[in-house]
Amino acid sequence: MASHPTTTGARAHTYDAIVIGSGISGGWAAKELCEKGLRTLVLERGRPVEHIKDYPTALADPWTLPHRGRLPRAVVDAYPIVSRCYAFSESTQQFFVKDGEHPYVQEKPFDWIRGYQVGGKSLTWARQVQRWSRFDFEGPARDGFAEWPIGYDELAPWYSHVERFAGISGNRDGLEELPDGEFLPAWEMNEVEKHMRSGITSAFPDRHVIQGRCAHLTEMQSQHVAQNRTRCQARNLCARGCPFGGYFSSNSSTLPWAQHTGKLTVRPFSVVESILLDETSQRRAKGVRVIDAKTRQSTEFYARVIFLNAGCLNTNLILLNSTSQRFPGGLGNDHGLLGRYVAFHNYRGTLSGRIDGFESSYYSGRRPTQVMMPNFRNVRRQEMSFQRGYMTFFGASREGWSRGNSLEGVGAAFKESLTRPGPWRVHMMMQGETVPRHENHVRLSRDARDAWGIPQLVVSVGYTENDDRLTADFIEQGEAMLSAAGVKDIEKRDSRQAPGLDIHEMGGVRMGRDPRRSMLNGTNQLHACANVFVTDGACMPSTGSQNPSLTYMALTVRAANHAVEEMRKGNL
Repeated sequence: MASHPTTTGARAHTYDAIVIGSGISGGWAAKELCEKGLRTLVLERGRPVEHIKDYPTALADPWTLPHRGRLPRAVVDAYPIVSRCYAFSESTQQFFVKDGEHPYVQEKPFDWIRGYQVGGKSLTWARQVQRWSRFDFEGPARDGFAEWPIGYDELAPWYSHVERFAGISGNRDGLEELPDGEFLPAWEMNEVEKHMRSGITSAFPDRHVIQGRCAHLTEMQSQHVAQNRTRCQARNLCARGCPFGGYFSSNSSTLPWAQHTGKLTVRPFSVVESILLDETSQRRAKGVRVIDAKTRQSTEFYARVIFLNAGCLNTNLILLNSTSQRFPGGLGNDHGLLGRYVAFHNYRGTLSGRIDGFESSYYSGRRPTQVMMPNFRNVRRQEMSFQRGYMTFFGASREGWSRGNSLEGVGAAFKESLTRPGPWRVHMMMQGETVPRHENHVRLSRDARDAWGIPQLVVSVGYTENDDRLTADFIEQGEAMLSAAGVKDIEKRDSRQAPGLDIHEMGGVRMGRDPRRSMLNGTNQLHACANVFVTDGACMPSTGSQNPSLTYMALTVRAANHAVEEMRKGNL
């Protein structure tokens, strides 16, 4: 057992468990640990945000916003990186960091999108959730670049555990490459999307067009009533914070649930500087060192288990900065792997066009998910000139009020014309898997430090030729599929946007069977420091082509339940 502080002051700072980060995975760690009776401290580097109370723009009409939702030049200048994010606007900027206040070193261009507050980016995420299949867990080993220590069957019950509590809408599609889950009723495709599905699947029988799966309550069940949440209102203003609790977030769901146990303490404005090694055992952590974000004072907290859920790159930063005589290169970093094999999702390819007809077809509300197509490349075997594959998302909508920006006119007749829907437009995008590479890494700067005295992170992550070939294939196949669906005037684009803007960075502290080739074991514990668990994106040996958040959540609840069992056995 680890040695524990014995002074009165130290005992007041001692908990059963510490969770670093309050976002999607950190909230789940807190819920599971508190439910099992552990006194749990959640450390959040940002400000407190209380559900409903602290969503100042959630119900604001566009005309009540000073700039009608647009970003003034001064704001763009203050947020040069974050302002590229899809969710960043005048009504959501309170949930994003100012780039200048949280610097990092871009050895290669990388757009690091961050939200430092209680709830983290769970307040602004895109809420798209899909399970991984056995092909996603097995494929990296087949292709020779990573090895998962677990498979789909081991994670499936934990996917179900998360889905039932969070509330996931979707159809049971019966696809081996995209397993079904515990679903609430799905959103409906509109008439044009159904027409497109027919055209695509007729021309490409091996490709499946299905309704997107998202973390929105389309139907209330008892567990959602108990969370004081209500049905999604189809406003699609989610990044403002949802006062209805219609979509899943830490603030609407897991953190309040943990709070009701009486076992939770949340400490905002707590910048974790490092994890402290127990010098007696040399194989256990004893606690964490925290810098107060406002006063800059240092405080130490202690616990038997530590869950590191600070967000992929910050999790890497904390471990790299957790140095000791035993671990001079960072906690658990026996083989120089820490910070290596960072990967992301490739969003570079997009297509758009128009589709004729359907003038009498309408839809209501702002559905919070698109139509999607599971990956159809290299699923069961290597078939293409590139490794791995991509998911495809698309949607069809009628032009509406936005046409006022491009049409000419004035007066009552012009305004009346804008109330009539315009032609149908289609947009299609890719979400491509990238292959983790040793050279894609993060490390600590030797000279640049942040306002809290912590070394800045150097990010050296970029695309490869494999990403170029995969993008080109999507654009080629996307054009063929849209043409088969009757789309005209198709515009194709490779944005070549910097990595990071996908907001799906993963790796650096990857799981694996062999301690010489990985940082974590099959239950997300550091091989060399078993009471430290990493269950956010940093733990991922590969990225898959699916949205990753559901897998983070399932890994977290699995690891938290394992931690509690090991504590009860006296092993932690």
